[in-house]
Parts: sequence; structure tokens; C-alpha cells
Amino acid sequence: MVSEQALRQRIERVKAQIAELGDLRPGKVSVQYNTCGTPGCRCKADPPQRHGPYYQLNYSRGGRSRTETVHPEHLAQVEAETANYLELQSLLAEWIDTAIELDRLRRGGRAPAKTSR
Repeated sequence: MVSEQALRQRIERVKAQIAELGDLRPGKVSVQYNTCGTPGCRCKADPPQRHGPYYQLNYSRGGRSRTETVHPEHLAQVEAETANYLELQSLLAEWIDTAIELDRLRRGGRAPAKTSR
């Protein structure tokens, strides 16, 4: 069984890792290639040479889906921010799981009561 002190240390380690994260952005970057409407364009050749790549950031916030264009010069920054966001989610899950384990230890190892439906 893990000690209360070890659980507290794990929570403090998670808090420190969260504090070290840089800027955050939810979402995922996708790459798009397009075909235009200009007759005789290279995008209609055989094989087609579509226009692009174009980068888009897709995410949901406040119950709404959003898409933003990401310029190539900002791509590395946006990808780092989305990676930081995923790391934050992982660290928060670890913090919550550890807090639950700590609470159970403090209450004498009792499992939560089952609810009937």
C-alpha cells in the first residue's frame, strides 16, 4: 500500500509539472490540400497536383466546434501548444486519480458506496 506521504509527493510533482507547461491550445492540426475551380489548373492534371498544404486547427470550446487557419510560420508553435494541452489533460487525470487514492487511504481504505439504479 502506498503511504499518504508518497501520494502527497506525487500530487506536488504533478503540480510542479503543470506549472512548467508553456502556452496551451486545445485541438488538433490537420493538413488540407485543395482543388480550385480554374479550368486547366495543375490541380486538375493527371495526376492532380492539388494546392497546399494548408494547415487548420480544429477544436471544440464552449460547446462549439471551431476551425482556424494556421500559417506555416506558426505551425511549430501551435503544435507545441496542443501538445502542452494534451500533457495538461494527462497530468490533471493523474492528479485526480492520486487525490482519490489519498482520500480512500485517509478514510481507512473504504471503497466508494455503490449506487443502485
